[in-house]
Amino acid sequence: MKKIFCFALAIMMLSAFAACSNSSDGPAANGGNEVFADGDQYDQIGGELNILNWGEYIDPELITLFEEETGVKVNYVEMTSNEEMLIKLKSSDCVYDMCFPSEYIIEQLIASDLLLPLDMDKIPNVKNIMQDKLEITDSFDPGNKYSLPYMWGTVGILYNTTMVEEPVTSWGILWDEKYAGQIWMYDSVRDSIGITLKYLGYDLNTRNADEIAQARELLIAQKPLRKGFGTDNMRPSIVNGKAAMAVLYSGDAFVCMDENEDLAYAVPEEGSNVWFDNVVIPKSAKNIEAAHAFINFLNDGAIAARNTEYIYYSTPNQAAMDRLDEYFTGSETYNPPKEVLDRCTVFHDLGDFVSVYNEAWNAIKMK
Repeated sequence: MKKIFCFALAIMMLSAFAACSNSSDGPAANGGNEVFADGDQYDQIGGELNILNWGEYIDPELITLFEEETGVKVNYVEMTSNEEMLIKLKSSDCVYDMCFPSEYIIEQLIASDLLLPLDMDKIPNVKNIMQDKLEITDSFDPGNKYSLPYMWGTVGILYNTTMVEEPVTSWGILWDEKYAGQIWMYDSVRDSIGITLKYLGYDLNTRNADEIAQARELLIAQKPLRKGFGTDNMRPSIVNGKAAMAVLYSGDAFVCMDENEDLAYAVPEEGSNVWFDNVVIPKSAKNIEAAHAFINFLNDGAIAARNTEYIYYSTPNQAAMDRLDEYFTGSETYNPPKEVLDRCTVFHDLGDFVSVYNEAWNAIKMK
């Protein structure tokens, strides 16, 4: 769901990996040099592992390390949307062994009987995943039977504190006329309509046509104030001071804040979306053993820490969090407090009612 705009992030420690990868003595004395948190070693599995994931959503050096440890050749294919992934997984000639869909798509995949139940005995590092995150993902995958959280975050407002003087506490600021021409909205039907529904006091998963109509009219009325609807193009715009605010995913906001110290991020008091990208194994997977091994690998504490430091999205892995420095753990953008999460909701599959959202979205974009 969440697509990364990386400005040059993590420091590569290949020499440390080379030195440690053959050790069976557990963690290195220096936590920064450890390869596996528990001295995990992987059997030579071989074969190929076909992965479908978002672009720039994993540290590529970790793929290399996994290949070296297991003898598996990883074929990494990037997708641009959940809908694209859904089409590929429903295809009769689907070739993927694992993928990383968002919550509402996982509900569709489960309903369509397209996923393989995970064998948790083959994923001992599941113990590292935070229980509170599993409780949230249980809402779209009961019992976390088919998926495990990979990355997560929120949707909020990234704003320039030199251009926005008042505290950003409400979505209503996106309709403030004094910021006309300085407001970016996210080019996504669920995100833009969802935050408008929250501003109006409604559920972002509503199936009430009248509530959708109210959100539609409010977004149409916003047009003179908008700089536009955007995705990747919003981020350099706000980093370079060309816009006052933008609706963004928390991970992208965190990267932007790293580039410009005048930027701040807020999740408005009306509430927002908390999203999850989970890892799943399609029923059509050919290398099921390698898929489970890779999921276990990603959930190793040291590996998960390396990964989140590279992509800047929030990890659900407590063993990784224990290895991160204050720059990550102390940031409410990266690590939002419970009171923020308590007012956030995951997106659920809308079924046939999604057509009502799409019709509203088409009307908004045509105005």
